[in-house]
Amino acid sequence: MLTMVVATVAWAQRDVEGAKDHPLLTRMPGSFITSVDEKDFDSVDMSAYFTGEDERWEGRKTELRYETADGPKRPTMVQIARNYENALKKIGARILKSDGRTVMAKLEKNGAVTRVFVSAFNDGAEYSLVIVEAAPMEQVVVADAAALAKGIAAEGRIALYGIYFDTGKSVVKPESAPTLEQVVKLLKQNAAMQLFVVGHTDGTGPLDANVKLSNERAAAVVKELVGRGIAAARLKAAGVGPWSPLATNRTEEGKAKNRRVELVERLVP
Repeated sequence: MLTMVVATVAWAQRDVEGAKDHPLLTRMPGSFITSVDEKDFDSVDMSAYFTGEDERWEGRKTELRYETADGPKRPTMVQIARNYENALKKIGARILKSDGRTVMAKLEKNGAVTRVFVSAFNDGAEYSLVIVEAAPMEQVVVADAAALAKGIAAEGRIALYGIYFDTGKSVVKPESAPTLEQVVKLLKQNAAMQLFVVGHTDGTGPLDANVKLSNERAAAVVKELVGRGIAAARLKAAGVGPWSPLATNRTEEGKAKNRRVELVERLVP
């Protein structure tokens, strides 16, 4: 037993500096981490391995590369793939693909979506583990008034993703101020412009509640703009609930795109 513990510690000490296993999954016995790549938000194209709604992953990405134990105890590629496949099944993940060398899985739990890709190569001498925890990107760049005007001129509408609400609530959060100020600037620079302010929700929950919430959120945005000096007659609030999605409501990424406030050009005779 002591020999096994010492050997395990020795291999763990070969990890690149600062590397550690992802909390979701452990490593193959005797393997060590040769590289790690972590991004708060990234996009991973999996279309070479899988086609369908899960072919592009976005969110917090952790990519670990392992080298396995040398000699007779070195696992085969099939052993690596099957070990991770079984571990993923035990925690409730759905296996999207398994071919004896690669495994793709999707775990949906407590409203969170995590996707996993395991790929063994070099006859089992190495394998990589990619874990993407889906989450909407934190929007740190706010569209300026010129960009808003350009979008409305081209499409007749533009979506605002810098207006924030708590889940199920219609109170505009303080961090929405930069986006609201750009809308105010847009309207002051275009004195004849009138807008519908349209609230949208994702498809989660009862239809009537979503329509009501979208109306209340649109009205709250109008109130904020009026409070910043825009004439109420130039704005009309409306809510369409989940009836006009931009993406599928089957994924968390799609839901995030569908939850929005849009400015729609209002043409008045």
